[in-house]
Amino acid sequence: MLDFLRKADWLTRERVRGYALLVGLASLALLANSYMKAMGPEGTDFLAFWGAGHVTAAGDPVAAYDLAVQERVQTGTGSTGWFAYVNPPPFLFAVRPFGALPFPVAWIAWVLVTYALWAWASIRAFPRLWPLVLAYPGALIAAGHAQTGLLTGALLVLAAHEVARRPALSGAAIGAFVIKPHLAVLAPFWFASGGHWRAFFAAGATAIGLVIASWLAFGSETLLAYTTSWQASGALMEGINADFLLRMTTFFAQARLIFGDTAALIAGGLSALTALVAALLAHRKFAGDTRAVAAAVLAATALASPYQFNYDLPFLIFPTLWLVERGFAKGFRAYEKLGLALLWLAPYATRAAALPLGINLMPLAALAILILVWTRGTARAGTETIT
Repeated sequence: MLDFLRKADWLTRERVRGYALLVGLASLALLANSYMKAMGPEGTDFLAFWGAGHVTAAGDPVAAYDLAVQERVQTGTGSTGWFAYVNPPPFLFAVRPFGALPFPVAWIAWVLVTYALWAWASIRAFPRLWPLVLAYPGALIAAGHAQTGLLTGALLVLAAHEVARRPALSGAAIGAFVIKPHLAVLAPFWFASGGHWRAFFAAGATAIGLVIASWLAFGSETLLAYTTSWQASGALMEGINADFLLRMTTFFAQARLIFGDTAALIAGGLSALTALVAALLAHRKFAGDTRAVAAAVLAATALASPYQFNYDLPFLIFPTLWLVERGFAKGFRAYEKLGLALLWLAPYATRAAALPLGINLMPLAALAILILVWTRGTARAGTETIT
């Protein structure tokens, strides 16, 4: 029984592909259910994107941040719920084409386009592991939410894969995080500590360029209107809303839920410090292996911000499959094969268990991925391989 878990020889290539297929098929049913709920009276987060894109396509981008207008536009779809749009003005470039479509069509188009971008970037990074990419629960749960996770995941995976070969492209992908900057806070330290200066400056130029482009396209009033959305963002974090915090995947949120604000600040600070140290030391740890460094930085990214949800996690495909790839090359350590299977499933499993358990365990899973990546750099290769 111990060898059954330690070696997990039953996790053959064929079985892993079969399990991935089953997860993918089950996810299609869940995705259909998510679509039906999104079209129902309670609505969905995507209403905020569609509403902002709708008024922008109509020539009134300032109205993207007007709560009264957004309530009217979004409830005009038949939803009784509506959502504030809080993303920076450059994101209007992304949502404007979808706002020109009817809401039911726009939801499907957004999911298909962003999933395709993420799958393209991830399969380029791991072409031999494409079944594990296509059925990755972290991406499929993001698809069901129709949020930004697939788009930001595609950018992070692209940056990780191209940092050594096409540093300007890698930097440009990070610069695009001006649309959601808290998910790329480690990137400057990653690039600078590794001497990736072309990527570093490309990131800055892209971010500045997108801000200027949005100013020219949408006007000063839109940039000023964006500042009014900060109040709505802040209101989300006020008080202790258990349902809201259980959907978050950070040590900050879970500590706040259980122990209160002081403990949350301590837990969030330690988590962010761990992530920063990993980003700063990864190049030295992995002796310039840019792919290993990227795996460590993306794993640490899941620990860096206090504000993160399960739908933000498609980027964890990179460190997870890097570990699988390394296992193929050098052998899997004891219990590692089974552990990686569980971590691959973690975005789904932790989200499903959060409400019944009263805690979201995804921060622990993210920490486990970082530890496995970090110890892979110096661990002696094992002998167990997938056959």
